Amino acid sequence: MPFSNLGLSEALLKAIADSGYTTPTPIQAKALPAILTGRDLLAAAQTGTGKTAGFTLPILQQLSKTNYGRNRPVRCLILTPTRELAAQVGESVVKYGRHLHPSLKSEVVFGGVKINPQMMRLRGGVDILTATPGRLLDLVSQNAVTLNKVEILVLDEADRMLDMGFIKDIRKVLALMPKKRQNLLFSATFSTDIRKLTEDLLHNPLKIEVAVENSAAETIDQQVYTVNKSAKTALLIHLIKTQKWQQVLVFMSTKHGANKLTEKLNAAQIKAAAIHGNKSQGARTSALAGFKAGEIQILVATDVAARGIDIAQLPQVVNFELPRSAADYVHRIGRTGRAGQNGQAISLVSQDEQQALKLVEKLIGSKLPRQQVEGF
Repeated sequence: MPFSNLGLSEALLKAIADSGYTTPTPIQAKALPAILTGRDLLAAAQTGTGKTAGFTLPILQQLSKTNYGRNRPVRCLILTPTRELAAQVGESVVKYGRHLHPSLKSEVVFGGVKINPQMMRLRGGVDILTATPGRLLDLVSQNAVTLNKVEILVLDEADRMLDMGFIKDIRKVLALMPKKRQNLLFSATFSTDIRKLTEDLLHNPLKIEVAVENSAAETIDQQVYTVNKSAKTALLIHLIKTQKWQQVLVFMSTKHGANKLTEKLNAAQIKAAAIHGNKSQGARTSALAGFKAGEIQILVATDVAARGIDIAQLPQVVNFELPRSAADYVHRIGRTGRAGQNGQAISLVSQDEQQALKLVEKLIGSKLPRQQVEGF
């Protein structure tokens, strides 16, 4: 089914065509018509399924029907767990809304950068605001933004927001909005906490699932390399060089580990950069831009920093260490094999990680193929 069958305006269809898309992904085909009818939505969608366009397109369509002129209240609030994801969603809103007349104003706000420029940009109002919860509450407390006219609320990667301890902030934000509004909740996993949140938040929601809960995309080739802990760095360097990998996202458990590995890769003449919570927003943006442009070969990231890294054709993801939670494994490898492309997810697993590996395999419902490289 083409996008033209989903009830979108000519301006939006033109922006979709500009982006090179012709047919909607399964989540878009299901979510778009539902959101246009004004229903609440509960969507189980992994990253890489096209969910951002799945909610930004119908929101732009709905809001463009009414123009508030110069006095713009926030009519749509999109909450995300991390700065990177907020920036990515903001880019999507701008990209798809570029041909709308009159145009809708959108802004992105997050912590880790100065608040004053954000306050200035919010003057005169904004139709669509994408925000991380903490910075949004800071702006509310400074009277820089009010939420009493919000018509649509989106909680993107809600499971991650709860994992990161944002539940109190989310509840504070909910209390600032009108009771009558449309709520859209997207989550890769449906934990008990998510189910509880949906009971309080959603009214007779349409439930959409486009992938088996907690499963990895079928476009991802998953492999496990068993290796001594002390030989992991050497094995990674060996694989990068012998397999001629050009663009690899490597996951580490700690910021310190990410910095250390980056130094070792650079010492081996492999251009690498680290991205984690201790890095300034400027350094994170610059590392991500260099990685997308192919100037940086290896991006070493912690889980939190990697949310929102959206690269259409990222060929490899490497788990240098398995994550603490099996659900995070699904999130991590979902950075590759996106939008129907093939991808490869490689985990370097040492003896002390066997239990974590069993939990991953139990969650995804399949045993991952093991291999060893001679000398490692």
